[in-house]
Amino acid sequence: MRDMILKAVAQPPKIFWGPVLPVALNAGLQFPFMFMMIGIGDVNPLFFVVSIILVHTGIVLYGTREPHLSAMIQAFGQTNVVSHNLYSERGNKFEP
Repeated sequence: MRDMILKAVAQPPKIFWGPVLPVALNAGLQFPFMFMMIGIGDVNPLFFVVSIILVHTGIVLYGTREPHLSAMIQAFGQTNVVSHNLYSERGNKFEP
């Protein structure tokens, strides 16, 4: 049982050698935009295929340097809330 937990922490999930969340965001944004531009403007899809591959390559390179990029994005989303401070000070103090 301990091996499974350590493996999940040490080796975060990947899609085509890239962290899951940025790769999913890349595909989720670029594929619909590609189909809209093909339908509306009759644009060559080869431009978008090259763009998807270049952005994915950048995500893979950044993911090798920071393998827990998906967890960092999720943690930032949970902590990036505006808190109401009890005392008048600058910044978020995370006080109840």
